Amino acid sequence: MIHPTALIDKTAQLADDVEIGPYAIIGKYVTIGSGSWVGPHAMIDSWTEIGCDNKIFQFASVGAPPQDLKYQGEETWLKIGDCNQIREFATLHRGTVTGGGITTVGNNCLFMAYSHVAHDCVVRNNVVLANAATLAGHVTIEDHAILGGLAAIHQFTSVGCHTMISGGAMVAQDIIPYSVAQGDRAKTVGLNLIGLKRRGFSEATIRSLKKAYRLIFRSGLKLEVALQQIEETLEMTPEVEHFVAFIKASERGIAR
Repeated sequence: MIHPTALIDKTAQLADDVEIGPYAIIGKYVTIGSGSWVGPHAMIDSWTEIGCDNKIFQFASVGAPPQDLKYQGEETWLKIGDCNQIREFATLHRGTVTGGGITTVGNNCLFMAYSHVAHDCVVRNNVVLANAATLAGHVTIEDHAILGGLAAIHQFTSVGCHTMISGGAMVAQDIIPYSVAQGDRAKTVGLNLIGLKRRGFSEATIRSLKKAYRLIFRSGLKLEVALQQIEETLEMTPEVEHFVAFIKASERGIAR
């Protein structure tokens, strides 16, 4: 059902069962998939692609132009997958030409009130941004990461999968997968053991990650030497392989 007070651009494409609430605004070249709901006074701006079964709550701003002084109105996109919840006053912005032209969000994510996803970010699947958590431009958040309230992620920073970022953390360097980080500037303080157990990681996998973590953070070895020891002495399970690959690919350096 589309409320008669909603404003929908003629170029927008909405699945037949999409619900649009009172005074919502749908901009040009927006697509919204089946089963989705847009609440009252929500704004879905231009060049935004939204998948199926999403819930966009009142006063959310989705697909607005990037907050970048270089942006001159070019066609850039925000693409959102399926089964996400975007809560009150959350803001998700389109990409920039210089940053690749697209901001992407995966599936099953929760963006709590006042959270923010800036231009050219990549947010993968099952991610949670708690109230007022903020991503600067060009940030990558891997699967199952959780960002506590008021946490802020510096531009061009990556947060690894199955990571817990404590509330209020100021993150200026990459956060390794499977870990917990906290503080200003955020430091890695351990593995996310509770999260790993809740998500069904085996004891053997957790033991391997503990050994890899100790070599990086507790051995006193140079990073390159510690990585070499991990590859030479530990079973390279998919999780350990990702742990190593993430560190090797880090451009800002890992938070230690």
